Amino acid sequence: MAVLSSLQTNPHSSQIYTITCKPTPPSLLHLRHIYSTRRTRRKPHGGYLLVTAYMEDSNSASGIAKKILGSLPVFGLFARIISDEGGLGGDIIDFAEFRRRVGNKCSVNDSRAFFDFQDRRGKVGDPLYVLLCCWLPAVGAGLLNTEEILEGVARLRISNDIEFEEENFIAMMKESRERRAKLKAPVPNIPMEVRAEKALEAIYVCCFGRDLIEEEDEELLCIILNSVFPTAGKEEIERLVREKAQRVADGTDEVKITEPKPLPKEAVQLQMKDLQFLQKGGDSF
Repeated sequence: MAVLSSLQTNPHSSQIYTITCKPTPPSLLHLRHIYSTRRTRRKPHGGYLLVTAYMEDSNSASGIAKKILGSLPVFGLFARIISDEGGLGGDIIDFAEFRRRVGNKCSVNDSRAFFDFQDRRGKVGDPLYVLLCCWLPAVGAGLLNTEEILEGVARLRISNDIEFEEENFIAMMKESRERRAKLKAPVPNIPMEVRAEKALEAIYVCCFGRDLIEEEDEELLCIILNSVFPTAGKEEIERLVREKAQRVADGTDEVKITEPKPLPKEAVQLQMKDLQFLQKGGDSF
């Protein structure tokens, strides 16, 4: 933001104008371009998941209209291409779409909170990591258990391989949904305040490790969680953050951080193939 001011030395002299620039934090939408340049690997798995924390209700008139449009073979395809919101016909809300939707709803103050949080926490406080911690309970509530989420974000804190974690979690959610479909067991409806609480736990494991949550961290976490889970309620989120910080300070926090389990053999082989692909790509330049 630029502020124009004038400096006048005497009544007969011409004015000298100066421009003072005030830095504005980058929008979260900018992360889409940064993250997309890193992705040179596999496409996410199929399936469908619905999130209503920061989007319209899927049972609303417009939500039902989207499902109808998405089901039409030709028009549905065209609508997917031109849609600004995505999620037509019950499509999966992947991490990229999640970030874009949150970014569209974020104010300048919200975006600043994400980057201020990164300044305080360093690499592990990367806005992408924080958003992944929010995406998992927002999308995977009822499909992923708490242990799976915390184990994954703890692994991310060490490996910094966010692409792998995204694809691994999508595969887990798809498998869980298919398993429930076979058993004819519907996915439970998890309240938004519970999803926000799980997001807070994931952020703590990924970004804090075992560090205390300081007062400035509390303020930033409240803004971040409110921007992603607005329907959970500002007062409820402030209570969750305040009580979490108190439990950590008292040593009574029930969330136990365990060392990440070794990845399955198939996952290790997949990562090795990705590494070999990147190495070959580097040799070609």
